[in-house]
Amino acid sequence: MSDADRKRIRAIVRGLVQGVSFRATTRREAARLGLSGWVRNQPDGSVSLEAQGPADRVDALVAWCRKGPPAAEVASVEIEAMPAVDGEHDFAIRY
Repeated sequence: MSDADRKRIRAIVRGLVQGVSFRATTRREAARLGLSGWVRNQPDGSVSLEAQGPADRVDALVAWCRKGPPAAEVASVEIEAMPAVDGEHDFAIRY
């Protein structure tokens, strides 16, 4: 996939998003969509992630993040465009 065909974003998800399996379900959804990147909890209670792949699939993950898993209560999702990263092949939970 060329750089023109892929999109990478950074997202900050705020609300009740820790302790509700947000990272695990985000990783599962990203894998289902064939995306690479990572997700992690932040000290302020938010969850941050970077996701990369075809634009429509990245957009689908962002849409999923606006709802999250059933126990989550997402208050906001901030999105920032990022440059693509070469050599990244999976989606990981970072600690």
